[in-house]
Amino acid sequence: MSDKFIVQLSQSPAPAQWGEHALLSYDGLGAVVHLQQQETLKNVQKAGRALANQGIKAVSLAGETWCTESQWALYQGFVSAKNLDGVTFVDNEKSNMAELSSLKQAAIWQRTMINGTADDIYPESLAEKAAEFVQSLAPEHVSYQIIKGDALLEQQWIGIHAVGRGSDRPPVLLELDYNPTGDDSAPVAAALVGKGITFDSGGYSIKPSEGMLTMKCDMGGAATVTAGLALAISRGLEQRVKLFLCCAENLISGGAYKLGDILTYKNGTTVEIVNTDAEGRLVLADGLMAAGETGAPLIIDAATLTGAALMAVGQEYNALFGLDKELVREVEGFAADEFEAAWPLPLEPFHQLNCPSPYADTANSRAQKGGGYGGASNAAGFLSRFVPNEGQGWVHIDLAASFQNGAGAQWAAGATTWGMRTVARTLLEKA
Repeated sequence: MSDKFIVQLSQSPAPAQWGEHALLSYDGLGAVVHLQQQETLKNVQKAGRALANQGIKAVSLAGETWCTESQWALYQGFVSAKNLDGVTFVDNEKSNMAELSSLKQAAIWQRTMINGTADDIYPESLAEKAAEFVQSLAPEHVSYQIIKGDALLEQQWIGIHAVGRGSDRPPVLLELDYNPTGDDSAPVAAALVGKGITFDSGGYSIKPSEGMLTMKCDMGGAATVTAGLALAISRGLEQRVKLFLCCAENLISGGAYKLGDILTYKNGTTVEIVNTDAEGRLVLADGLMAAGETGAPLIIDAATLTGAALMAVGQEYNALFGLDKELVREVEGFAADEFEAAWPLPLEPFHQLNCPSPYADTANSRAQKGGGYGGASNAAGFLSRFVPNEGQGWVHIDLAASFQNGAGAQWAAGATTWGMRTVARTLLEKA
C-alpha cells in the first residue's frame, strides 16, 4: 500500500453513507473530492481545508479529472502558515504545470512575508526580500534602489518618513525597475505601489490589543503587488514595469508623528494629521507620486487600507476604486477571470473634499471612529490627490480579502494571496 495520501476528484456524488451532498468520501488510498454544481471551486477549496483540519500533512492529487484551477483551489484550502508545501500536483492533459508552479512560487513568497513576524519582516528587510525575489526571476532585467531614513527627506518623500520615524528601524522606499526590453530609455508601461507597514500599532491613535494582534499583515499591499509582478514575469511579461514599496513601522516614541502635525508633500499638498492610525494613505501618497513621475499610463496600488472596506464587502472580496471607471470595470473582470472576487466601491472627485481641515488642504481622515461615513471612499479620495492625469489609468485595490484573522471553512488563518492574480492579469492585459 502506498504511504501517500491520494486525493482524487470525481464528478459523481458521494455514496449515500457519507451524507447528502458530502464533499468528501474516503477509500483505502485516501479521499475523493466530489464536485458540486454550485460554487464548484470554492467547494473544492473547502475540501482541501477539511483534509488539513484532519491533521493530514501532505496529499498527492491523482486522476484525469483535475484541471489547473481545481488543483489550485485544493492547494489554497489545504495550505496554512505552518504548512505551505503540502500538495503534490498531478500532471495531466487538463493542467498547466508551469502555471501551477508559478502560482505556488509567488504565493509561498507572499504568504511567508505576510505571515512573518514583525521582528523578521521590518521595513528594510521587506524591501530587500522583495527586490531579491523579483531579481531571482529575471536577474538581467531587474535593478533597484532602497531609499532609507533621512534620505527620504532629501528626496521629499515626506509621508513615509513621518510615519516611520517613531521606530528605531528606519522607513524605506523601494524603487525596483523590471525592464526586459534591454533599452534604458524604454517607456515604463505600468507602475505598482504597495503599502508596506510592517507593523501598525496605530501610533498615538493606538489600536486596542485585539486590533493590533494581526497588524504584521499591514504590509499585505507590498507583498501583493510584488507577488503579482513576479507572477506576471513568470507568465511572460515583456513590458517595463516599476515597483514602489512604501515601508515603515507605525510606532510610538518621542520622535513619532503626532495628531495636529501638518505634512507638506512633494506636490505641495498640505495634510493635517487627525488620526495617526490612518497612516497607510500617508505612505502611499509618496509612492503614487513616484509612480506618476515615471510617466506610466497604468498605475495600480494595493493596500490593507481601511476597516471600512471590510465592513462594506466582508473578507470575501477586495474593494476596487478609481476615477477611471472603465479601468475599474476591466480590473473587476480580470479578477473574475482569475477566480478572485473584487467589487467596485464609489469614488468621485468630491471624495477629495470629505476630510476637511481648517489648517491644511486636507486632513488624513475624519476625527471619527473608522473615519466616519464612507471611510473607504474618502481614503481613496485622499489618494486621488497624488495621482497624475486626473486619475485616468489608476486603480486602487483595498485588500479586504487578503488576510483571514482566523481559520474558516475555506481558508487557514493568515494570508490568502487574493489580489496577486488580479495584479498579474492586469499587467499582462493592460501594460
